[in-house]
Amino acid sequence: MLASTSPFALALLALIGVLVLVLGVSLATRGVRGTVVGVLELYRRARLAWLGLTNRTEASESERRVVSGEAWAEWCDTLKAAGASLTSAGCPTAPFDQAEGYRYLTRLVRGSLENYLECSDPHAPVLVALANGMRDAPVKLGADNPDNLYLNANLDPRETYRLVGARGTVNYLGLGIQEGTYGGAGGLRTVAYKEAGAGDFDTRPDGTLEVVISREPPASGDERNWLPLPGGDATRAMLIVRQTFRDREREEPAALRIERTSGPHRPTALTCAQLEDALRTSGMFVAGASMMFARWAKGFQAHANELPLFDQQTSDAAGGDPKIRYYHSYWKLAPDEALVITATPPPCQHWNFQLNNHWMESLDYRYFQVHVNIHSAHYDAEDGSVRVVVAHRDPRELIPDGVAYDWINTCSHSQGQMLWRWVRVAPEWDTESGRLPQPVCRVVKFEALGTLGTLGRDAS
Repeated sequence: MLASTSPFALALLALIGVLVLVLGVSLATRGVRGTVVGVLELYRRARLAWLGLTNRTEASESERRVVSGEAWAEWCDTLKAAGASLTSAGCPTAPFDQAEGYRYLTRLVRGSLENYLECSDPHAPVLVALANGMRDAPVKLGADNPDNLYLNANLDPRETYRLVGARGTVNYLGLGIQEGTYGGAGGLRTVAYKEAGAGDFDTRPDGTLEVVISREPPASGDERNWLPLPGGDATRAMLIVRQTFRDREREEPAALRIERTSGPHRPTALTCAQLEDALRTSGMFVAGASMMFARWAKGFQAHANELPLFDQQTSDAAGGDPKIRYYHSYWKLAPDEALVITATPPPCQHWNFQLNNHWMESLDYRYFQVHVNIHSAHYDAEDGSVRVVVAHRDPRELIPDGVAYDWINTCSHSQGQMLWRWVRVAPEWDTESGRLPQPVCRVVKFEALGTLGTLGRDAS
């Protein structure tokens, strides 16, 4: 039998044997996500080696795969496989939650195609919103901040760029360079970050700004208004712009644009290799992001209705703001229950609390009160603390006049994720000694909210 088998088939059988062995070892040592990433990387290397043996190039192979429809079919197969994240351990199976879950996947598809295909050319980058809950067709992921306007642009570290425009009056403006992607090896790592108002870069007297983005420092030697791009063999990076509003109705967002300066700012003709790469990256993003946050949700359920401090290294690896201290967790309430959260804010630039669904999407803050921040909160006149009441209906008829609180609407959800943020805390508070205030959580019967004035006095 083996004597009549072709050399290619024998090699394939040997490769399958190796993969089975590697898969078993990897699952035991790296977990599911690490195994998936490792197998995909092994496949990529084997494929490039096979192309070399058959005297084919990556470009010619991409052309064949696009024309034959294989690239499209693999993208569709990846999206189909991504649906497994909605039925993994810990996911709610109620029809309402599952419907939101599949809508979530379609939002990831839309956002990924905009980011990695339509607006992906680093020769003519544009600022787009990968996650934006304010637009008519929202895209949400990773506990997107209701106070934020996120913008990002795809860059090539081998090129140079400049970011120009008006600073606006938005309270917080952060500029960062990220490398990698959700679901990829190494995650989404922030390699540079600067903030307006914190002395990190300068704004001109007329309110405009200009920031150089390149691998090498500017020839002028002024590195304050410079964001370094990753070096080495990196060929892809992303600029992220975070704008945080205290009062979105009154503050003016920054009006920024990015320009390529190492050559003409105009797009190149689409190639099959670029299309295949965009589809592959889109599929990896949808599958990787949904898998990662599903795993987070399962982990958060271990401390449901509490708000422990989230691991900063994990946050940074997922593209989180390095200046924010996150308290990620899970909430779950019966129809007759409410969650009361009490905290005393430290000196900081901003803080907020938000409610999410299970899939880590912020609830619809365009129409409902699903978050509270440093500006909108009602503070206790005696000690400056705040009380957040998460409940299925408005408790105003129960709570006595004069008691400071803010109601967070669950919007027909019975469970989901939640997040508290302290943003740029004063250095003397943000230390390893643990002076960061810990939000105190209590689940009470809804009818017991009439005694809210006596709840949470021991908040730290």
